[in-house]
Amino acid sequence: QVQLVESGGGLVQPGGSLRLSCAISGSIDSIDSMGWYRQAPGKVRELVASIGSSGHDTNYVGSVKGRFTISSNNAKDTVYLQMNSLKPEDTAFYYCSAWKLFSRTRYWGEGTQVTVSS
Repeated sequence: QVQLVESGGGLVQPGGSLRLSCAISGSIDSIDSMGWYRQAPGKVRELVASIGSSGHDTNYVGSVKGRFTISSNNAKDTVYLQMNSLKPEDTAFYYCSAWKLFSRTRYWGEGTQVTVSS
């Protein structure tokens, strides 16, 4: 089992920055990748960024490339999402997710709200 707890969301003005954190506990060693997803009201949940277990293989949805950065700490028990140049369209509930390929299991955190507004 894997437990995920997000933090760092809040209200920010357009052009501002936020850093989300995801604390990971449980059977960390067998996690193959981590990701940040978001869901805005009335929209489907979308993958924003992902990072492989090595910490070097990263991918981003086109709308956040160059603005968001996903990273993990050396212990691989925390994943971050640095969000810069935030736009109103980035407003959503952001979820941390862990993927285990062997068991084809995806774990989710409770999420954290990010609101970009003046």
